[in-house]
Amino acid sequence: MGDYGQDLQFGTFLTPDASNPDRVVELALLTEAAGLELATFQDHPYQRRFLDAWALVATVLARTSSLRVTTNVTNLPLRPPHVLATTVASLDLLSRGRVELGLGAGAFWDGIVQMGGPRRTPGEALRALDEGISTVRATWQRGPAPAHDVEIWVGAIGPKMLALTGRVADGWLPSQSYVPPETLGERNQLIDDAAVAAGRAPIDVRRLYNVTPSDDPRWAEWLAELALTHGVSTFVVGTDDPALVQRFGAEVAPAVRELVAAARAGAPVPAAAPTPSQPEVAGMGRHLVDVHDHLRAELAQVFDVIGQVEAGSLDAGRARGVINEMTMRQNDWTMGAYCQSYCRLVATHHTIESSSMFPHLRASDPSLAPVLDRLDEEHHTIHGLLEEVDRALVAVVAGSDSDGLPGLRAAVDRLAEALTGHLSYEEEQLVGPLDRYGFF
Repeated sequence: MGDYGQDLQFGTFLTPDASNPDRVVELALLTEAAGLELATFQDHPYQRRFLDAWALVATVLARTSSLRVTTNVTNLPLRPPHVLATTVASLDLLSRGRVELGLGAGAFWDGIVQMGGPRRTPGEALRALDEGISTVRATWQRGPAPAHDVEIWVGAIGPKMLALTGRVADGWLPSQSYVPPETLGERNQLIDDAAVAAGRAPIDVRRLYNVTPSDDPRWAEWLAELALTHGVSTFVVGTDDPALVQRFGAEVAPAVRELVAAARAGAPVPAAAPTPSQPEVAGMGRHLVDVHDHLRAELAQVFDVIGQVEAGSLDAGRARGVINEMTMRQNDWTMGAYCQSYCRLVATHHTIESSSMFPHLRASDPSLAPVLDRLDEEHHTIHGLLEEVDRALVAVVAGSDSDGLPGLRAAVDRLAEALTGHLSYEEEQLVGPLDRYGFF
């Protein structure tokens, strides 16, 4: 046991709330924007308050570019293995290798039975999971094959399920609420022993952990200790709080990486210090600039996409026939997807600032009130300009506006002028205060 030396990864465990589907998707987009690698969703088809997990996975994959997405974990009794394997492979191909497979033997059997699934004994569930993993892999060999070697992460608690994990799985995905940290060592040993008995190395099984949020300033030190002592290499925080998602990506994950890297390099890792009266937060202003630079880069890409479509539209006359018209329409939709994605990214960034960062800075330094008031007003102005872009975009795609692409470009020009000025002013005024007071 101990540190398996695997690359560290960080992600979120988001509630697939059917009453507010836009919110869970926006939280997944924020997961990516915060620099986290993974978004996960629970799979309980019998829960009427939840969205279908794999439909949600597909939606998030379509709206992101680098984020890896999976279930946490798939309910195997209600997902036929052949169909599940094809779904996973298809999504992995369509997303260029961004899907993993969290898999569970099943729980809440009354709900499963009500959905037409089987009621299995623990032994039957274990055998079905073993067979299911074999079937999934055999289906991938037959085809379609996924774009990358999709890892199968098993949600296991009991000794027999842990042994199966060590024997055939690519990862172990327990939750802190069911598997307390003090029990990780003995459970890891069961996995390691089974892996060795099957001719595998313990390092072949990634150790993931669904962790509960913490306000403790030593949270990063605690997670680093789990990595170094129990080999946990993927930390997935269960939260629907956008401020916590941002903090997990901006503060906690980098701190854990730094501590673990220092320990692996043989440098002394400082002991967790008592909570200081004024926490050390230097560098938070740099993070604001990094986020803004990302928004600027994305804005440049929006202009580039519009330029490409404009170039295509000049050659796409009616005389070239219906097929050419369809190609142009597809270009419009591609541009639409990109512009809409950028608008959501800006809106999410401003929502976090207005609801979390600005109130914190206002309370920390009342002299910032005029600056924060101006920035809040600019947020409303930019929101209106985002809506203008959206309306112009809809008109282009629908072909209902004679102004067409020139109108869209004019709307994006107005947004760019307001946004770039806003970002520069915010950096001038808030980098110093953020270094002193932090984000939250």
